[in-house]
Amino acid sequence: MRILIFDPFHGAAGDMITAALLDCGADRSLVLTAMQAVVAEPGISTVTRAGIRALKVDTRASPAHRTFAEVLARLDSAAAHVPAPALAMARRVFERIHVAEEEVHGAHLHFHEVGADDAIADILGACTALHSLAVDGVIVLPITTGHGTATGSHGTFPIPAPATALILKASGLAASAGNNEGELCTPTGAALLAEFATRAVPLPAAHTILAVGYGAGTRDPHHAPNVLRAMIIEPAAVAGNFQQDCVDVLETNVDDVSGEVIAHAIARFMEAGARDASATPLIMKKGRPGYLVRVISLKETSTALAELMARELGTLGIRCIPAVHRFIAERTIDEIEVTIAGQQRTMPVKCGWMHGECYMLKAEFDPARDWAAGLGIPAREVLRAIEDAGWKSLHRSDGKKGDS
Repeated sequence: MRILIFDPFHGAAGDMITAALLDCGADRSLVLTAMQAVVAEPGISTVTRAGIRALKVDTRASPAHRTFAEVLARLDSAAAHVPAPALAMARRVFERIHVAEEEVHGAHLHFHEVGADDAIADILGACTALHSLAVDGVIVLPITTGHGTATGSHGTFPIPAPATALILKASGLAASAGNNEGELCTPTGAALLAEFATRAVPLPAAHTILAVGYGAGTRDPHHAPNVLRAMIIEPAAVAGNFQQDCVDVLETNVDDVSGEVIAHAIARFMEAGARDASATPLIMKKGRPGYLVRVISLKETSTALAELMARELGTLGIRCIPAVHRFIAERTIDEIEVTIAGQQRTMPVKCGWMHGECYMLKAEFDPARDWAAGLGIPAREVLRAIEDAGWKSLHRSDGKKGDS
């Protein structure tokens, strides 16, 4: 499992995030193609900020004011050059900015700085870079916002900018003013980090650092390096030889769906790639009986499974608990010879392994059920016979290994 860590100790902006991800090994060709869908070829250079070598991205774009609809249209026009997951992520970043801007200014007509081509290119580049790294989770350490005042299209404002403050508030990310004056975290930077974040601190206690990247800002103060650091880490192995990964937990409450429909829906979720699915009875508001339907999904199938849940269950909302860490035992499907009532068959069993030993053995239900129907005996008897044969087969194998 690989986790990406952002350390915005000196703040964050869109170009700094893109540059840091490129320095960590993101696909430069893919990122440049995405950015060139809205600007001329960006410049990427190596610079030094207070003694730290870093990459700097320059979109070379002219300013422009656009409405939210025009920004989304600009993103849509880039669709042929941007991976679909990255494009969807970029839309969500702008939606975060739009919600914050409307809360600050009311229903407003135009984005100003964040509607310009450089901001659109930075967001497309950052989202494409993250997509290309294919990490399993993202941790954002506390963000330094800076303090004092700054001047923008709406005049002089306190730092953090009103939109930045609201984006950070909605995200739940930790932030502090820090010791340096000036706007260190922009609305674009805050929205990107809020969208990317999937895990809360603290970091895994023990981990291996796989890559380190620095993205430079435009200013070059001497008292502190104006850079954003990104790292890709791999948590150290845990006791038990369990593998680790991250899954999304999708859930919704329903009180107007029959048990037959829920059973059918669970089967559909599993067919569509869910790692697990279940329904738990509960008492809902006004004493109504209902069910909590929960689906465990890999990150890449979450959106499709959430849509399927809405269609099959008729619900209007799906909660997503992203990037839940899980431990996974090594497992195998083994074939064993089983004899029941004079009939011999090869039957599959699932085995769970820890430290090279099988600690769990379970017969696969469907083949056992079908054989039981043919024999005319209860399925539980066939399951028990298969599992007994499986354990005996494992013990014989262990004995042979010891004799050799």
